[in-house]
Amino acid sequence: MKKHNPGFEQLCEAARNNVNEVSIQQVKQMIDDGTVPLVLDVREESEWQKGHIPGAQHLGRGVLERDIETRVPDKQTPVILYCGGGYRSALAAESIQKMGYSQVLSMDGGYRAWGEANYPLVSE
Repeated sequence: MKKHNPGFEQLCEAARNNVNEVSIQQVKQMIDDGTVPLVLDVREESEWQKGHIPGAQHLGRGVLERDIETRVPDKQTPVILYCGGGYRSALAAESIQKMGYSQVLSMDGGYRAWGEANYPLVSE
């Protein structure tokens, strides 16, 4: 697992205190039940192309704040964000909450944990 810089980890931990997290098991259950809300992959385009969660949409962290209101105009829309390991999605969730999105969840463990659980993945 990639070791992150201490300042980045501190920033992410602070963000995680301000957002609601959901487990990969909870997201998988929502998909299986057909109750999954909008799932946004906030990783880089190159990561997305290698594989992603079925049904997810890509909106990279670098353009998230710029493009989220176009993609998701209703700020009451339930949204689950995920990244590689759960750090960037926590930062992204905190950021769009500040923009008025009220039903945002960050998937703890991210794409890596999803893959390690042998949950389904698709690639472009």
